[in-house]
Amino acid sequence: MIRNVAVTASALVFIASSVFAQSLADAKKAIDAEQYQKAKSMLKNLTVTQPTKDENFFYLGWVYIIQEETDSAKVIFNQGIAANPKSAINYAGLGVVARLEKDQSSAKLNFDKAAQYAGKDSKPYVYTAKGYLLAPVDFNTAVTILQKAKTVNAKDAEVSIVLGDAYRSQLNSSVAYTNYQDALGLDPKSPIANVSIGILWRLTNNYSGSEDKFKEALVIDPNFGPAYREWAETDLRWAQNEPKEASAKVKEALDHYQKFLSLTDMSVESRLRYMAFLINAGDYKTLQTEAAALSQYKNSNLRVYRFLGWAAYENKDYAAGLTALTKFMSEAGDKRIIPADYVYLGHLQLALDKDSLAEISLKKAYELDSTRTDVFKEIAEKAYKAGKFTVAAEAYKTFGQKSRSATLNDHFKEGMSYYKAFTTARSSKAIPKPALDTSLLVKADSAFTYVQRKRPTPIPLIVYYQARENEMREPANNTNPALALAKPFWEQYVAITVAAGPIKDADKSLLTEAYVYLGRYYEFLSKDDAKAEENFAKAKELDPTDANVTYYYQTKAAASKSK
Repeated sequence: MIRNVAVTASALVFIASSVFAQSLADAKKAIDAEQYQKAKSMLKNLTVTQPTKDENFFYLGWVYIIQEETDSAKVIFNQGIAANPKSAINYAGLGVVARLEKDQSSAKLNFDKAAQYAGKDSKPYVYTAKGYLLAPVDFNTAVTILQKAKTVNAKDAEVSIVLGDAYRSQLNSSVAYTNYQDALGLDPKSPIANVSIGILWRLTNNYSGSEDKFKEALVIDPNFGPAYREWAETDLRWAQNEPKEASAKVKEALDHYQKFLSLTDMSVESRLRYMAFLINAGDYKTLQTEAAALSQYKNSNLRVYRFLGWAAYENKDYAAGLTALTKFMSEAGDKRIIPADYVYLGHLQLALDKDSLAEISLKKAYELDSTRTDVFKEIAEKAYKAGKFTVAAEAYKTFGQKSRSATLNDHFKEGMSYYKAFTTARSSKAIPKPALDTSLLVKADSAFTYVQRKRPTPIPLIVYYQARENEMREPANNTNPALALAKPFWEQYVAITVAAGPIKDADKSLLTEAYVYLGRYYEFLSKDDAKAEENFAKAKELDPTDANVTYYYQTKAAASKSK
């Protein structure tokens, strides 16, 4: 019994000594290697064993920032300030939280305090700049702050790395490279600087040069996981841009990403980045499996449900996708929702025939990102198939007005949608019968006219529909000679169709309709019996059983007998 106690006590001494041996430098190295759970464990211990050292609190808060847990980060930064009321770096952390929460006044207040208390410490400036490089990026402010950091401590390699990141975000490769090289000059053993240059080469499609820099980083630190992740990203881009290399490079990319995961602590954040990689790789089956597995973890990151929703849609598992994405969007809050979430939500709702909800979701995506004009075409196509022609028409019209990719066929569909919206109401059996809105026909005519003006030669089918919608706007029986709106279009349709050569069977009924209209025009409006009979004769030749043709000749025969 005494022996067991002695063994236990010695084990506790060993554990305690290993914990206390962990330093802030070790924790920062774990953060750089993206071993976030390990870093958090070390930093939580340091905040207990070294409660007056405000940096311990800051770096713990920074891990929460990385993991998008801003509420937790804010609590920890405030604890750091409680430990040291003049903690510049923790004020910088609070400024970053405020900026992420879109509270610009609080962000400025805290960043100003960070600068006030920074003294000769460059780190508060570095992390303030990092805050300005988070979305929405404020490049100019970030660079100004980093230049100040350089004057405070010209030997801080991290300043040059973050300056390089800033210029890389603006695709200014030459200045970014200069800063990364400066960082290597200050710290030749920096795996981060080498990896950063590798990323830079990837952006310029120098894939072999990119690989070389990742290998250099791994010579410095064979366990530096981010080098494998960026190598995987490079392989994937290589595969996408060079089809001959695609198969081998995609396989290599997946191997490198698995190696990255094995070198991290398999934190939720690392696995979430892997899921983002799988999206780029187009591997939605693996993505859904990974996301589903991670969603089973207690207190799993909410973003898992975003990826699960996206993947389920791509895998046609619509019900599961809608459940997952609805959970994410209902719990995430507006600040964390991106336009793509609304696009996927709309797609899932369309797939499940929730058209009205889909329309709201897709329009919300456009509100957040005005480049997503394609959502209006999706709304239009689904509404048209569902017989919601007015909704379809308005969506096609908006798409045509806002999108550079709109085709003449899209404008034609706009016209057809307005046309069908009117004809559907006119043929409705509902009681009371819906009021007819002839402005729908005017809008249809406008869309048809737009297409015809853009064409070198008129399209016969559009001329036909122009004739029909104009005829519908005329009083019954053509009793008003001032409103023979359809006549020029029917004449144009006849001329085009006849000139095209032998009449096709598919065109006979349409041409019959044209001749009947012209026959009635000459009979009732122009009072030209010869012209009327000429057109009815042509109609009879095409379709002797047509009811209008039969009625014309029966009426004519009856009139002849009565004389």
